[in-house]
Amino acid sequence: MVQKTYYPKGSEMPEIDWLLVDAEGQSLGRLATQIAAYLLGKHKPVFTPGVELGDHVVVINASKLNFTEKRLVNKKYFHHSGYPGGIKETSLARMMETHPERVIEKAVWGMLPHNKLGRKLLTNLRVYAEAEHPHEAQNPKPVA
Repeated sequence: MVQKTYYPKGSEMPEIDWLLVDAEGQSLGRLATQIAAYLLGKHKPVFTPGVELGDHVVVINASKLNFTEKRLVNKKYFHHSGYPGGIKETSLARMMETHPERVIEKAVWGMLPHNKLGRKLLTNLRVYAEAEHPHEAQNPKPVA
């Protein structure tokens, strides 16, 4: 017997919600897995891999994540300019000073599929360093 993957029809597609996640005092890895699951739609009963069923996620207080001192010094972020010898290195402490939003974005991207679907899902993530955000009109539901 061949099992077939369930694919939700147009009328069965769930409503797309807006969720508000407060990052204050939370661990980066645990927060990123929770956000990735919401973006993928794994919390919905009609979850199907390869189908965009997830919600929009707004993350606030990204600058108030919880890290150990050792992690702030030892964790490095790398990017390359494309030229020979063009690798650049940034510590987590420096990244939190300059662009704390990127820390969460990079952690969540590492937990999403690295294909067209993953890139599309990442556009549903909005991260803000402080508590203010411009998405009040969407009435995002707070996530515990």
